[in-house]
Amino acid sequence: MHKLMLLFRQPADVVEFETRWSNEFVAIAEKMPGLRKVAVSRIVGGPDQEADLHLVHEFFFDDLDAVRRAMASPEGQAAGHALMSIAPQHVTICFSEHLEEARPA
Repeated sequence: MHKLMLLFRQPADVVEFETRWSNEFVAIAEKMPGLRKVAVSRIVGGPDQEADLHLVHEFFFDDLDAVRRAMASPEGQAAGHALMSIAPQHVTICFSEHLEEARPA
């Protein structure tokens, strides 16, 4: 499995960012073809109490080709345009291979 990861640094106006991210980006991005799962993490801190990141939005796909096809799709292109209108200076975009194992409690 592979992921498209969006790492958002702390915005100046959290309320405006969250509103625009939810209303202008999420609805479009989550319609990308081949999308298997979505995860959103709001960063609450780090070992030194503060973290530069605000939010991590992950989009899971079967493989890297599926990620690339999704981004090239009309929905992916529209999501990219929305993202760049919301937070171009606050986001890092990357692909990652995702491995996951459950562990006994």
